[in-house]
Amino acid sequence: MTSEVIGPYQKSPYSLQEGDCVEIALTADGGRAVRGSKDLSRPPLHFAGAGWQGFLLGIKHGTFDA
Repeated sequence: MTSEVIGPYQKSPYSLQEGDCVEIALTADGGRAVRGSKDLSRPPLHFAGAGWQGFLLGIKHGTFDA
């Protein structure tokens, strides 16, 4: 089950002003919904509150670096 998006999607400040970007919105459970602006027909990824915090820590610590 996914949580309802309760806020508007906001563009990442790291995205270019034009073109494809990552957008994030608040969800009813305190988590986040994440989508790519290139194809809005695709469902967003949903992160519960703790999952979102873990994702951010992973980014900060380089867990996802290729």
